[in-house]
Amino acid sequence: MKKLMGVINLDHELDVLNELTYFRCGAAVPFAGRYRLIDFVMSNMMNAGIPDIALFVRRKYRSLMDHLGEGRPWDLDRKRGGLFILPPDWNDPSDVSAGELQHIYNNQDFFERGSAEYIVYTGSQHLSNVDFTKVYKYHLEQGADITLIYTKVDQLKPEHQPCTRIDVDEGGWVTDIHHERDHTHIYMDMFIMGKERFLQMVNQCIAHEESHFFRDAIQKNQHRLKIAGYEYKGYHAVINSIESYYRNSLDLLNPEKYHSLFREQQVNTKIKYEVPAKYLETAEVSNSLVANGCQIGGAVENSILFRGVQVKEGARVLNSIIMQKCVIEENVVLENVILDKDVTISSGRKLKGDVKKPFVVAKDTVI
Repeated sequence: MKKLMGVINLDHELDVLNELTYFRCGAAVPFAGRYRLIDFVMSNMMNAGIPDIALFVRRKYRSLMDHLGEGRPWDLDRKRGGLFILPPDWNDPSDVSAGELQHIYNNQDFFERGSAEYIVYTGSQHLSNVDFTKVYKYHLEQGADITLIYTKVDQLKPEHQPCTRIDVDEGGWVTDIHHERDHTHIYMDMFIMGKERFLQMVNQCIAHEESHFFRDAIQKNQHRLKIAGYEYKGYHAVINSIESYYRNSLDLLNPEKYHSLFREQQVNTKIKYEVPAKYLETAEVSNSLVANGCQIGGAVENSILFRGVQVKEGARVLNSIIMQKCVIEENVVLENVILDKDVTISSGRKLKGDVKKPFVVAKDTVI
């Protein structure tokens, strides 16, 4: 879809996952055995044929850059256009912009050089299978200035509390934008609008010393803009805390939820060539996701194991998430635990968290 360009704003997604974001931004956090959180929105844009994507990042983006590379898994390694990772530039002495608007102001050439007429603007905390092609067509049919993407949730969860809510009438028009916690129409931090109008509104915000586009340009002017609401009805999860990360990860052990996330649209990630998982004679594995490269000699139940994990004989892993290249030595017991990459748990150790409050071990730790 050459008329669309993508903007993924990670400016507000830094440290919400505690230990998992000590050394990386939230978008680079591993998920579902072999993916990163950024993969889902990137794949949604890829599936819509969006040829130019900009990522606005502020700090802790080394891991993200290593994962994305030149964008080959998402068909973005191109001579013209493709993937742009754009940190803010503070070298302009005349720059009076602040917050996320600083990214846009200092990278206006990305927008001006692109031939697209419309912008898809999103973050990475809402996992979904949004078809941006359908949203774009709906935006044109409505004749809207801006189209916000939202979903109706059956049950409100703790991760929904900080989310913005919207009211939509029978004609598909947004009548109010608010933060009423008992409201079930969750705005997914995604919108589509015309590029020229977008840049015009950005400059107006900067001129008035404002810093947040959605709040200052859209929400404050909601009654002067034609704002449409597009209802998304597929898989949806919000990852904005350790608890939501843990719960939504283990929910994927339910085949129905796993298929709704991965079968409706293609999800791509960085390719790594690993040998198949190896199960020793002493291994006992049930209801778990096990990535390639793992070697299992112990018991694994209701858990997710990323690439290259070793679970040695006599060890027991229950209701846990074990990231890349962790080593679980003999006779270790892990229950309701999240281990970040390259963690080693010595023989005989027992770590136990709570179902609602998992025990988290930071990257490169030896216990």
